Amino acid sequence: MGNAALRELAVIEDVPFADLQGSVVAVDAHNWLYRYLTTTVKWTRDEIYTTSDGEEVANLVGVVQGIPRFFEHDLTPVFVFDGAVTELKDDEVQQRREKREAAEQRLEEARERGDELAVARLESRTQRLTETIVETTRELLELLDVPIVDAPAEGEAQAAVMARRGDVDYAGTEDYDALLFGAPLTLRQLTSKGDPELMVLDATLSEHDLTWEQLIDVAILCGTDFNDGVSGYGPKTSVKAIREHGDLWGVIEAEGLQIENADRIRQLFRDPPVVETPELDLDISPDVDAAREYVTETWEVDPEEVERGFDRIEESQVQTGLDRWS
Repeated sequence: MGNAALRELAVIEDVPFADLQGSVVAVDAHNWLYRYLTTTVKWTRDEIYTTSDGEEVANLVGVVQGIPRFFEHDLTPVFVFDGAVTELKDDEVQQRREKREAAEQRLEEARERGDELAVARLESRTQRLTETIVETTRELLELLDVPIVDAPAEGEAQAAVMARRGDVDYAGTEDYDALLFGAPLTLRQLTSKGDPELMVLDATLSEHDLTWEQLIDVAILCGTDFNDGVSGYGPKTSVKAIREHGDLWGVIEAEGLQIENADRIRQLFRDPPVVETPELDLDISPDVDAAREYVTETWEVDPEEVERGFDRIEESQVQTGLDRWS
């Protein structure tokens, strides 16, 4: 993956929530949800989010705890869900599957020896976004009146292009690939305490004297989700090579390199499979009573675990209404 290299190159600054009021953010739903899912599983007793049929819906706890952050700061989320996995990402998916299976084996061994600390740590690592988790998340978001967009492929690509088109103010993801997909402004740390971070494309390009297309070429040399990169080409070396030779093809020719599917990867970042942004109703009016019933009665989540989250949602709607009339 190229995220480590991009992390070294990206220009990121702190941004107070006060500066984001009234803005719209396209949230990479799977990225956001996975972080709340793993945190909930790690720190919450499983009986709290397990139904009488044995179905685990820790995601519902995460959504109820995470959504208020948007509402409380008058930041409108649009959740973008992944579609089909891009063919070029097959190797990455397989590697993740193998790591998860290895973690599942270690988890079983930890359970057998009664190592509760290791069990808690490994349970969070083995979480996956099952069909039930995705569907129940979508149904809860609909009850909370949060807009949803279905991407044909990568959710972060759809979110980035929506920001690039000006359909939303920000993309929202932890994935540094948002830079490669051309998101001008990306909000990170939306699941963390405190203010978020702002990743700025123009500042990143200016910092390294690159164009957006050249930044994509740098990433391909370093390695992305779609290729392993070239041995010996870290961020600094790749930036220097692209500056010297102009683009990826210049580097390949000058250095005698071979990068499989380079043209396809390049095109995927420049023009990813996305849909036109549907008409979005941004006047959000959550049906908190229906959402609470769905979580605590339909899916049997312990009411005490989500009570404060639902209270925050109700309070935020009252406060936002007062702010708009003041």
